[in-house]
Amino acid sequence: MFTSYDISASGMEAQRIRLNTISSNLANVNTTRGADGKPYRRRDVLFAAAQRFPSQGGEGLIPVSVRGIVEDARPFKTVYEPGHPDANKDGYVQLPNINPIEEMVNMLSAIRAYEANVAAFKSSKDMMTNALEIGK
Repeated sequence: MFTSYDISASGMEAQRIRLNTISSNLANVNTTRGADGKPYRRRDVLFAAAQRFPSQGGEGLIPVSVRGIVEDARPFKTVYEPGHPDANKDGYVQLPNINPIEEMVNMLSAIRAYEANVAAFKSSKDMMTNALEIGK
């Protein structure tokens, strides 16, 4: 009976993690030196279908889970800024491999997915409330 709640909640949690990762990417768009001495590398969230146990019911209904957060392998951007403290001997600075426009599109997508899960959760709640009203 509560399987739809579990599925919607797992979707909201996954999108929350995705939004946090996108926010981290945007916050570090100009970070030229991290703890390892290299520029910040863009991160992305990997989703996977979560395992359901038969005792939980809802066969065929599978919630989502976050499989992990991975670094983007695209090369860093290089710009000529000879006065920058992180410039190499030729005056070039490596910047993170982050495209702010791509991140904003990803953020809008994550927000819409989160909202869809909220709507599904609310619909399930409304149907359950209506079913209880029938029993009165």
